[in-house]
Parts: sequence; C-alpha cells; structure tokens
Amino acid sequence: MNQNEWWAEQFKQNRGHLRAVAYRILGSASEADDAVQEAWLRLTGTEAGSIENLGGWLTTVVARVCLDILRSRAARREEVLDARESEKPDRRARGPEEDALLADSVGLALLIVLERLTPAERVAFILHDMFDVSFEEIAGVVSRSPAAARQLASRARRRVRGAPRPDRAEIDQQRRVVNAFLTALRGGDVAGLLAVLDPDVVVRLDESAARPGAPRELRGAETWARGAVAYAQLANAMQPMLIDGGVGLVWARGGRAARAVRFTIQGGKITAAEIIADPPRLRELDLKVLD
Repeated sequence: MNQNEWWAEQFKQNRGHLRAVAYRILGSASEADDAVQEAWLRLTGTEAGSIENLGGWLTTVVARVCLDILRSRAARREEVLDARESEKPDRRARGPEEDALLADSVGLALLIVLERLTPAERVAFILHDMFDVSFEEIAGVVSRSPAAARQLASRARRRVRGAPRPDRAEIDQQRRVVNAFLTALRGGDVAGLLAVLDPDVVVRLDESAARPGAPRELRGAETWARGAVAYAQLANAMQPMLIDGGVGLVWARGGRAARAVRFTIQGGKITAAEIIADPPRLRELDLKVLD
C-alpha cells in the first residue's frame, strides 16, 4: 500500500467525525463537505511521518477551514446589510429538510443562538462542549492561547445559556403557559388558546410582522385565537426560548431568528404579546436557550 492509499484509508475512517464537526460549526451540509474535502487536499500534500495524531490533525484542519468560512460569511453578511440587499437569494442557504436535520443534531434553539456568536466563539464552543477537544488544541485553531480559548468557550456558553437564574419558579410557570399556547396553536385548537389567553389580551405587531393594510394591534382573546390558528403550520417551526429574560417563542429561517413573540404573563394567563419581525429589532433581542 503506497502513501496515498494509506492516507485514503485513514481519511475514510475519520470522515464521519470530520463531517459532523464541520456540519455543527457551519450549519450547512454543502459547506461542511467543502471543508472536509479541503482537509483531504491538505492531507495529500503533507509528508508521511510528519503527523503523529492523524485524527487530531484532521479535526484541527477542518476546524480552521470552518473558521475561515465563518469569518468570510460574517464579512459578506455585513456587506449585504450595508447595501440593504438582504433579500437576495444565497446559494448556500439551507432548505427546510437541512434545517430540520441540523435542528435535530444541535437543537433549534441552540442553533439560533449559535448564529449570534462570533466565529471564534462558535468554533471554541462546539469543539469543546460538543466534541471534547482540549483547549490546547482549540488554541491552535483560533490562534489564541489556551487560556484565551477557554475564555472564548466560556463566553459562548454564557451567551447560549445565560447566568443562573434565581427566578426559576417564575420561568417554569411561564414555560408551562407558553408550551400550552404553542401546543394549542400547532393543533389549531381555539379552545386551548382561549384557556391560556386573558380575555382582554393585547397583541401588538411591528411593521414587518403585520400584513400590509392589516391592523398592528389586536385586542381580545377571541380575536387573536381565531386569527392565530391560521398559522398552525408555521408554529411547527417555533421554539420556546428566553427572550430578554422571559419565556417567548422564536421562529427561525435558515437557522436565524425571523420572528419572535414576547409575552407578558400574569396569573397563569397571557395578558399581552408583541410580535417582532423587523431584522434590526430581532438582532437586539437577548436570546438564550431554555434549560
């Protein structure tokens, strides 16, 4: 067996792991495949005997390639936002099936928050918390010291999970109400919605959330419940999350928050709701994964 054949056999044994790493970092199957292919090209150009731990070497290479892709993606996104061309199609955008697969692998709420991390934070968090890569190895990927790599992962973890919350009982109660609301909405159950809505509930929609010509404020449980059931299919892609410290709902498109619903809950009933779809406002929301 010559060197290339040996490389190919070793690479084949590591390919599944490498693709899993790249997929979770990038959130795109096509980009993950590109990153893995780049690792193979770099491997074939490496001298035999210069790699002591092939699995670790390949993981490091794939992670570095992914970091470069994330940084390039972030730069393109800023250019798009500056030019106000965010409606242009992206050939790398995920479809619904890929969104579902990725959400299953990392959790939809986590995926939404991961999109808000810096490239280095995302790489450090995923490598350490999901794949148990040491901070010494992560340091080589992100070109920082091991202590700095640890800080990156720690900062990402805080942004994902938030600090310990003393108001656990209140959060649990809000979660029960929001889960009941979401279950009823998904089932088109008007009676179930009315059971968790205050009779005088007030719902406000921002300009991006409201249909052209439609009112931006709704009053009364009956009014909102009967109109909301039309969105039962959309509700299947909604996820309970912490929004600015309270339990709300987020709908993601392409792994990014596209619509959020903030609730005011009193006495086990939803007394007010705000539906947010304006991109600048969505970016300002403090989103965290519920435990």
